[in-house]
Amino acid sequence: MRRLITYTFLMLWVGMAYSQQLRVEPPNWWAGMLHDEVELMIYGKEISTLEPVSDDLEILSVRRTDNPNYLFVTISTAGKTPGSYALELQKKGRTKMEVAYDLLERRADSENRKGFDSSDLIYLIMPDRFANGDTDNDSSPDLIEKADRSLPGGRHGGDIQGVIDHLDYLQELGATALWSTPLCQDNDSTYSYHTYAQSDVYHIDARYGSNEDYRRLAQELHKRDMKLIMDYVTNHWGMLHWMIKDLPEYDWIHQFPGYGQTNYRMTTQMDPNASAIDTRYNEDGWFVKTMPDLNQRNPATLKYLIQNAIWWIEYADLDGFRVDTYSYGNKEGMAAWTKAIMDEYPNFNIVGEVWMHDQAQMAYWQKDSKVGAIQGFNSHLPSVMDFTLHDAISDAFKEEASWDKGLIEVYENFTNDFLYPDIDNIMVFAENHDTSRINELYPELQDYKLIMTLMATVRGIPQIYYGSEIGMKGDKAQGDADIRRDFPGGWEGDTQNAFEASGRTAEQAAYFDFSKTLFNWRKTATAIHKGKTVHFVPQDEVYVYFRILGEQRIMVVLNNNDDPVTLDLARFAEILEGVPAGEEVLTSQPVELSGGTLEVAGKTPMIIELK
Repeated sequence: MRRLITYTFLMLWVGMAYSQQLRVEPPNWWAGMLHDEVELMIYGKEISTLEPVSDDLEILSVRRTDNPNYLFVTISTAGKTPGSYALELQKKGRTKMEVAYDLLERRADSENRKGFDSSDLIYLIMPDRFANGDTDNDSSPDLIEKADRSLPGGRHGGDIQGVIDHLDYLQELGATALWSTPLCQDNDSTYSYHTYAQSDVYHIDARYGSNEDYRRLAQELHKRDMKLIMDYVTNHWGMLHWMIKDLPEYDWIHQFPGYGQTNYRMTTQMDPNASAIDTRYNEDGWFVKTMPDLNQRNPATLKYLIQNAIWWIEYADLDGFRVDTYSYGNKEGMAAWTKAIMDEYPNFNIVGEVWMHDQAQMAYWQKDSKVGAIQGFNSHLPSVMDFTLHDAISDAFKEEASWDKGLIEVYENFTNDFLYPDIDNIMVFAENHDTSRINELYPELQDYKLIMTLMATVRGIPQIYYGSEIGMKGDKAQGDADIRRDFPGGWEGDTQNAFEASGRTAEQAAYFDFSKTLFNWRKTATAIHKGKTVHFVPQDEVYVYFRILGEQRIMVVLNNNDDPVTLDLARFAEILEGVPAGEEVLTSQPVELSGGTLEVAGKTPMIIELK
């Protein structure tokens, strides 16, 4: 094997005509991967006029496109040991440049990494609005938008270091996994802080930090037995992505020609009666005009996305993906993308954003769905987000009770659990970065307690949104900036620091202390993680359900009335028979159950571990 200096991007060029900077993506790979055939995308002016040759690597195929600035070279890494391997680029038999391609050594047992699951509590942040740990990177000379905290929709300076600085806070709260909205480079001139319009998917945005900072975030989380979930976008890139500005081929993205707006009708993905034009505009249409839609039917585009995703898992030591706009892409392409990742990492987890309002339609997208099987479709996607539960929660706790309004809406959501092939592996949430904050919809602490108790005790993987645990509010109708406010104390000079107990107001402390008690208890409640659910039709706005796993039985009572209620325990005899007492988790108080009734205060949750 020809040895070269072992940093990834070394290029040696011969002749002034080829003196240029090349891009090689993926920038490196790893020895011992199941995915051992790697398609290198080599980019440089007129690079396609050169012929790749290697004594060290088996070249399986070479592909050129109409754009002469691209060369796609598929190499085999099978049986190769870690090291730096030479790839020559020749013209008429003469070497014009050499590329050193590194195969790195994998972490021990990397392929068996365990993803997030129902034992976890996921904490969602928007990093620009969480904490500013390094003011030196607030702006970057290489990126257009500069920091301006006075602009609600501007960049405010939050970064990876700010997240690292407050991991102890998350651990104290009881969070076990961190989901950050995207961190890769977004070079839009405005509103780039949300980072869903990415301009380079192999580099962390310099205003958040570096690739190494992101890897360090994973390391710091793992030291605390916490997990890191990357927000991955397969559906689109930003208009300023460097490849969009010089497309490898016309159909790398969907063209109409150029821009065509999605109709957002994801139901066309499974609708047997859907018209071809409606199906096309859902699947191929651009999410917004500044986000060109990636074509997962193009094998090269799909391969690029698969390799990029696997690269980040290995490089940063990730524990999961949340995939944005999952059900907008070509479903066969998305299934292939997902399967490739899960084949490489069988215990990994991926949750897709399938923002639909019908359980059968959402269940369609989960791996091994019998709903999807009706059409011969298997997404291979382990997890989906429970949007119908979110919908029910948004109204149920404030509506006047009737046959189909109030807590019955929450109950009815769970009656359709039979549709999901893996009910424990769906994400449950009351809010996220795209919705009104739960404390805006329900401004009273008592409602927050009811809703968070529900989130923490039902089947699935609970996800909470940064700042709600201290009572932060935000109205989606006022714009996205209102639901993405800065966390108080994340910036030097903030008038208060809610990361510290001493800096919280009495109201913030009440929210946080309740949340801390609830979420830390959940860590040890295996019946909540994997237990069977037995629930009872809500009566008079009181919802009672049990989580049962072996000998562990947990009773949950949600009283949505302003007034106290007296429950007749005879109704729950199939679970409570022979159970004399329990302990209420939130107050650590004993609960007598042998007297036949249970008193529940108004607007109060109870979690009772049965003895």
